[in-house]
Amino acid sequence: MPQELKHEDEQALPGHVASTDQLGFIAPAKPVLDVCCGSRMMWFDKTDGRALFLDKRREVTTDPRGAEIVVDPDMVANFQSLPFEDNTFSLVVFDPPHTFNGTDSAMAKKYGTLAPGWREEITRGFAECFRVLKPSGTLVFKWNEHRVPVATVLAMTPEKPLFGHRSGAAARTHWLVFMKPNDSISGHQRPATEG
Repeated sequence: MPQELKHEDEQALPGHVASTDQLGFIAPAKPVLDVCCGSRMMWFDKTDGRALFLDKRREVTTDPRGAEIVVDPDMVANFQSLPFEDNTFSLVVFDPPHTFNGTDSAMAKKYGTLAPGWREEITRGFAECFRVLKPSGTLVFKWNEHRVPVATVLAMTPEKPLFGHRSGAAARTHWLVFMKPNDSISGHQRPATEG
């Protein structure tokens, strides 16, 4: 059974101040946002001071082999509705769940699972990531084709990646890099959307 982690003061986030606007947005003091950090497995420094770590869960649990998994984000929030103003971060990391495995599997405990309605969730996630990115900001997107081809997921955003790389034993993990359009840059145009 997951154990909820407690912090002395959930309202006082180091490096953050409450926004003065009426919408309740938070004004971060960090340039990097990881919108679904999980246990921060891909991070070289899991406490990197440049990054704000978000996840929709906070828990300590064990995988089926008995290994402890700690999901302790700086802030509990859902990537479908980020509590930040537009054009806030220089870099956003988006590594959403990519499997339908049951909630008790090792993959689910580490990464979460795709639920019914996952296509809409990922679509909203892309939109929110691009919304909070500064113009010309970078989005790093990670996806594993465990169940869903990357082409299916890329169809969920009108933005196109600049480049990417495949990794993993079966080369099914894709690392893709996007740049948020900046209309002031000559020669850059948003991709046409179907209408």
